[in-house]
Amino acid sequence: MDTHVSTHDAAMDTRNDHILIYVDGEIVLREQAVVSVYDSGFLLGDGIWEGLRLYNGHIPFFDDHLDRLFEAALYTEIDIGMDRSTLKKAVWDTLAANEMHTDVHIRLMVTRGRKSKPFQHPHLSLFGSTIVIIAEFSKPDDSVVTRGIRLHTVPHHRGLPLTQDAKLNSHSKLNCIIALNHAVRAGADEALMLDPFGFVNTTNACNFFIVRKGAVWTSTGDYCMNGITRQKVIDLCRAEGIPVFERNYSLVDTYGADEAFLTGTFGAQTPVFDIDGRVIGGGVAGAVFTRLRAAYKRLIEAERAAVN
Repeated sequence: MDTHVSTHDAAMDTRNDHILIYVDGEIVLREQAVVSVYDSGFLLGDGIWEGLRLYNGHIPFFDDHLDRLFEAALYTEIDIGMDRSTLKKAVWDTLAANEMHTDVHIRLMVTRGRKSKPFQHPHLSLFGSTIVIIAEFSKPDDSVVTRGIRLHTVPHHRGLPLTQDAKLNSHSKLNCIIALNHAVRAGADEALMLDPFGFVNTTNACNFFIVRKGAVWTSTGDYCMNGITRQKVIDLCRAEGIPVFERNYSLVDTYGADEAFLTGTFGAQTPVFDIDGRVIGGGVAGAVFTRLRAAYKRLIEAERAAVN
């Protein structure tokens, strides 16, 4: 029996068997939602994406996510072909078509589009970008807070920006997938990845934090995804009077942590109870984690109320 836990665990929802998906301006049945085998995303992983959540009719931090998407498009020279307001409308139209109101995960994807030949050169992408929006009924499994996540440190690291900048939320995730496979084979749930200099960095899917003597530590951010939830947690620490440091730290500091947790759009905050076979925090969610998780829920509700 598979006993692995994931930060993306959610109960099966049969409504997802019949969802409608946005593909290049059309909202179609799931089984009709296809892209060309010549698409840049399929051929080369040449695309960018954002993960969004729908809570009670509201998408938290939507503008922050679009800031990151358009910044990535600028860097990669992918012409999205839509302005922000039009792209927002496409997301809301997809949700409306599915009659979705809460507990929904949204995958917004943009690739360089269909190519004339199956080769690398961007000039072969002659037909404009491909935009796909998948919205699924997906409520995070809150039992993960009592079960916790197990991490295994892997030899695969998040590299220098000279190779592939980790701040790009690109379709090219093979480095992270190989790291995850390594961790799963070791009996863990996710991979703890170091930076090029051996400092603790991030996991294959989430940003990573530890707590030592009441202070929250996370990486410098130089080699990890510039997570929206990561930044909100840092901001909440400051607002709540919790000392927080973006710094280099090693596995020595990590194994001796009082608490550890992950952040991400889907799971928000998820506690880590085991790192490389070492129990963290007695295997229970800690006080700082619990305080920040509650503060994050209040932040989302306050933003929703302000928008409405």
